[in-house]
Amino acid sequence: MVNKDFYNDYMKVFLEENSKVNLISKNDEKFLWEKHVFDSLGIKHFFDKYKTGKTLLDIGTGGGFPSVPIALTYKDIQVTALDSIGKKIRAIQNIKDKLNIENLNPICSRVENIDGKYDIITSRAVSSLKNICEYALPKLKKDGYFVAYKSRKTPEEIEDSTIVLKKYNARIIDIIEYELPLEENHTRNLIIITKK
Repeated sequence: MVNKDFYNDYMKVFLEENSKVNLISKNDEKFLWEKHVFDSLGIKHFFDKYKTGKTLLDIGTGGGFPSVPIALTYKDIQVTALDSIGKKIRAIQNIKDKLNIENLNPICSRVENIDGKYDIITSRAVSSLKNICEYALPKLKKDGYFVAYKSRKTPEEIEDSTIVLKKYNARIIDIIEYELPLEENHTRNLIIITKK
């Protein structure tokens, strides 16, 4: 089970940054743990079944989800937090500096402009699965994993992404479902894609 207390300092610093830059809505601040941090840590379900890897790229990291909670939790993974919006990356840099997160690398750029390939790629609430596969799969190492965080409307997105998956010789190998700790039903899915 994830220990919420471990993330208290991070959430405090996050809320300080959020008061300067709108990383999440004011309304969502009271659900910071349930909707954002806990959700980001859903990757644990993937790591429990598969493997961690040494490098992780989070595409469209926004306010640092899932990149920052992952970097805080898994110190042995080099996490690159990528977003094209400068003020968001500056906020993540501030969080990194205040908490001294050495394995976190915030970069302000577009994914097509960065070099290198990664063991694991994540993306949460960025675009349709089809679109995000177009960006993620060229940056994924052979036998690496792309973990797409999705809400419940998954079947249509999977259907739409078949051509892109074929183009990159990739396939969906698993869909891991988990619940957010909220009163109303919040089912989330991790779509696990690998490239041969």
